[in-house]
Amino acid sequence: MLDMTLVDDIILRALKEDMPMGDITTDSIIDPDAVCSARLIAKESGVLAGLKVFERVFRLLDPRIYIETYCNDGDRVENGTLIMHLSGNARAMLKAERTALNLLQRMSGIATETRRFVDALKGYSSKIVDTRKTVPGLRYLDKYAVRAGGGTNHRFCLSDGILIKDNHIKAAGSIKEAVRRARAAVPHTIKIEIETETMEQVKEALEAGADIIMLDNMSTDDMKKAVDYIAGRALTEASGNVTVERVVDIAKTGVDLISSGSLTHSVKAMDISLRFE
Repeated sequence: MLDMTLVDDIILRALKEDMPMGDITTDSIIDPDAVCSARLIAKESGVLAGLKVFERVFRLLDPRIYIETYCNDGDRVENGTLIMHLSGNARAMLKAERTALNLLQRMSGIATETRRFVDALKGYSSKIVDTRKTVPGLRYLDKYAVRAGGGTNHRFCLSDGILIKDNHIKAAGSIKEAVRRARAAVPHTIKIEIETETMEQVKEALEAGADIIMLDNMSTDDMKKAVDYIAGRALTEASGNVTVERVVDIAKTGVDLISSGSLTHSVKAMDISLRFE
């Protein structure tokens, strides 16, 4: 479920960016009382995410706009699929169009890319998870789109959980010292994850009591050795250079989680068109 208070904040900022002093084109040539209708159509195959966000852009500009939706988030659609029909005030619909499409196309692109990973991992126990490599200001929607595509969210922000990375380790002096300081500073309910790059670091992280051990940029052979050594005493997460082509080989190592920044940081927007009638 989406928290529409957070969604509204994102949309209003986007609308303010797009028309800080109104839409001079629409306001100049379209009668205030003019009405129109439009069809939302998929122009390529993919997985939808963000339909409620799309609708909300229009309703914030005119609550009276009529919207009939034929698909749901998470649905796989083909080129030509009719997703939605809208009708109402022409000015409001023209002003909402680009912001609504930008959000829907990006979210659907993320859901589509995530589904590719999820489909590749069928038959394996590993879960695909996202990262914090999201567009600033859009993380809430980016991570929702990952879930719509069948993926799992990693932490939402730096306040959610402890992930001790290489620079933290260098600053603290060692993995053991970093974990000691973290344990002393946070409640017992907070899990601690350690980023490791070598077997020596894996062993140190396990001895220090890490709850989750990230195997960062390791070869699949080294990942397998690390997973076998950890033997269920901590959750394992593979990270770094994770592609659809490589994800099955990674899953074969037995890792619990596979994180990929590509789900959100360089995703291709799905081609979706709003055609006015």
